[in-house]
Amino acid sequence: MHLVLLILALFVGGEASAKVFYTQQEAMALAFPDADRIESRTHILSESEVSIIQSISRSQVSTRLVTIHKGWRGDDLLGYAHIDVHTVRTKPEGFMVVLRPDGVVRAVRVLAFHEPLEYMPARRWYARFIGKTRSDGIRVGRDVDAVTGATLTTRAAADGVRRMLAYYEVLLGD
Repeated sequence: MHLVLLILALFVGGEASAKVFYTQQEAMALAFPDADRIESRTHILSESEVSIIQSISRSQVSTRLVTIHKGWRGDDLLGYAHIDVHTVRTKPEGFMVVLRPDGVVRAVRVLAFHEPLEYMPARRWYARFIGKTRSDGIRVGRDVDAVTGATLTTRAAADGVRRMLAYYEVLLGD
């Protein structure tokens, strides 16, 4: 079973009500369509790294295991991707944040959503994160528009994007 599906199945006790849009393999193909290889590395965050990431991202880190995927074409780094699984209201959402090599958001894609679909913003809303960097505020209602009826989802997504930017800075940055 693909990692995303396994995580989401465990998260809801195996309940089959999830809407899964992409498997992990499909997600990596979307993240790095021109890649000839994708490398994955799981980082075990120290207590210090957790504290720094939480401070930078202004969000909770729920696990000390963080997997970052790197897409390559030959010797050229295409970027980084992370699949963030978090609870929205009472059920999980899995989405992928893709960064360019310089740490700028290139894409945000929902991979699976367990809440009722009316709580999920449209794809074009997630596109508002494209071009964002750590220096951008990324606050719902200020830097990114809120979505009526999907307040918790939008906050969870903004938290996840800020976490990925913090992972970049702490784990990948020069």
